[in-house]
Amino acid sequence: MNEKTPLSSDSPANDLDDLSLSIKRVGNKIQLVTETVKKIVQDRVQLEGKIEDAQKRIQHILSRLPEQSDGRQMNLLGEAVSPSNPEDGNEPTTH
Repeated sequence: MNEKTPLSSDSPANDLDDLSLSIKRVGNKIQLVTETVKKIVQDRVQLEGKIEDAQKRIQHILSRLPEQSDGRQMNLLGEAVSPSNPEDGNEPTTH
């Protein structure tokens, strides 16, 4: 009556194998999350640099604005603009 039964799925060896596989899966997921976080941090640093550059450009443009009491127009982009001369006889166009 003492027959040996084959190892069932509840045997210690199978439990250890299942546990080992679970640990390996969790380890792989942790590695994936770690790599993703590193990429996100790099992207954030890059975006912060772009924001800083944009703020510097905006500050440069704002520094070129005329005083509020000055009624003249100013070319903020630094492009060459020919001054309008009312004595040239040309009417301005409004297209």
